[in-house]
Amino acid sequence: MDNESKIYYSMREVRDLTGLTASNLRYWEAQFKQLKPRKDGHGNRYYTVQDIELIKQIKYIRDELKITRIDAIKAELSSGSKRADVRQRATEILERVKAELQEIKILI
Repeated sequence: MDNESKIYYSMREVRDLTGLTASNLRYWEAQFKQLKPRKDGHGNRYYTVQDIELIKQIKYIRDELKITRIDAIKAELSSGSKRADVRQRATEILERVKAELQEIKILI
């Protein structure tokens, strides 16, 4: 994330960071008890960096590991296995490297 000193992110910012829809985020909030964004008096949600990391991990398990059932995703999260976390971080690094290489290619 660009601004590590920021404490809370709006739903719009989380949507932009993760590529998920608002309804997806609300559904996952209902399904995963670990995901509890703060809400203001108007019901607006505010996510912490830890919330966003959990969302990215769930998305990675669903999209990259092809585990789609909620109970199976929960089991993967609670297994204590670092497999998904390591693969997710490696994928994120490779995506950043790819983007940088594409920018360099444009400059050449």
